[in-house]
Amino acid sequence: MSIFKQRVLLAALACAPTVHAAEPFASDSPWALGDWNGARSDLAQQGVNFEFAYVGEIGANLGGGYNNDRTARYSDQYSLGAHFDLEKLLGWHDARFQLTVANRNGDNISNDRVGDPRTGTLSSSQEVWGRGSHWRMTQLYYQQAFFDRHLDIKAGRFGEGEDFNSFDCNFQNLTFCGSQVGNWGGIWYNWPITQWALRVKYQLSAELFAQIGAYEQNPSNTQNDNGFKLSGSGTEGAVLPVELVWQPRIDGLPGEYRAGYYYSTSNAKDVLKDSRGQPAVISGAAYRSASSKHGVWLGAMQQVTQHAGDASRGLTVFAMGTAHDRKTSKVDHYLSVGAIYKGPFDARPKDDVGLALSEVHVNAAYRKNAALTNQVNGIDDYDNPDYLPVQETEYNAELNYGIHLADWLTVRPNLQFVRHPGGVKQVDDAWVGGLKVQASF
Repeated sequence: MSIFKQRVLLAALACAPTVHAAEPFASDSPWALGDWNGARSDLAQQGVNFEFAYVGEIGANLGGGYNNDRTARYSDQYSLGAHFDLEKLLGWHDARFQLTVANRNGDNISNDRVGDPRTGTLSSSQEVWGRGSHWRMTQLYYQQAFFDRHLDIKAGRFGEGEDFNSFDCNFQNLTFCGSQVGNWGGIWYNWPITQWALRVKYQLSAELFAQIGAYEQNPSNTQNDNGFKLSGSGTEGAVLPVELVWQPRIDGLPGEYRAGYYYSTSNAKDVLKDSRGQPAVISGAAYRSASSKHGVWLGAMQQVTQHAGDASRGLTVFAMGTAHDRKTSKVDHYLSVGAIYKGPFDARPKDDVGLALSEVHVNAAYRKNAALTNQVNGIDDYDNPDYLPVQETEYNAELNYGIHLADWLTVRPNLQFVRHPGGVKQVDDAWVGGLKVQASF
């Protein structure tokens, strides 16, 4: 859990006595359905917390892109969860259990309006879209702390991005939302996909911790009919991430800095060459196999100002980057920078405004393979349906404003700009208008 999420959780706990009597749809309640006449708070005191969340996103192509025929697309996600404090329930010291299921629905404006359908975009203007319109078990894990919470072990079914390379989601464009390794690594599955996993974390000091994990690498978990699959059939290996996280307070303001590395034990396919080192598309031989796949990431987020002594308002800046091995990866690196200002107006102290920029760069070997494919097929006309567009670099930008309508409801209109959608220079730069709604019931 990031330091920013911890701060939100502590604030919610601090106001728990007030929340106890919260009426449905009260602006100061963290839940739209209220406190169930006090039953919800009573259950929490006994060790059971229920979580019902909704995220809905609308994307409209305002101009440019592959298809300028204007339309809008809607996608959403519902998640239902329960957190069990096993110390309160069973007397098991520092133990808890989490169960969450999630459902996604809808369509994505990026797929056939912003990007060329032959390649799609590298990013997504609606980050909540993806993995099919199906219910999935997203979390099913047991967590146990030891040695005055210096050692924390988590085991069960969950995703890498919950703990490693994690990042808050205050934007609608995918390049600024959540764990980025999962977007470019190809073997790292983010929410709502789950797999068997183990994560061990050790608190080295008050501000510094290290963690290591082992995650089942099983592509069958992404299939639509395997949303509640528990067996390990289809497992190809394991993804092994390790990360160091520093959470300082600089001039009293919170920050979080992450550096990590991942290694896959499964074989991976070269994006260009065969076993003799020749381009496979020319030789006609199979693409050669690599014994592993790996990459690194860096992330930094720091609040740098506060408003009149109020640390809940102020400017936070961030930067993220990932790099992936060039033999087996489509994207060899990704970079982003951005800023979020919370409480821009005295009359709207809980609103926020965000601005971010990103670059997604396609591996040169992957580009060469696409160019050679067109050469072998004797096609050099981009408008030919059988032409394989050559992807290079895609740039994304988003400006948004989060309207905090209630403690349980935030509406975030946004404007996105996509340069070279999908990294294809023949596709016009695109403007996308978005609207993101986040609610907790």
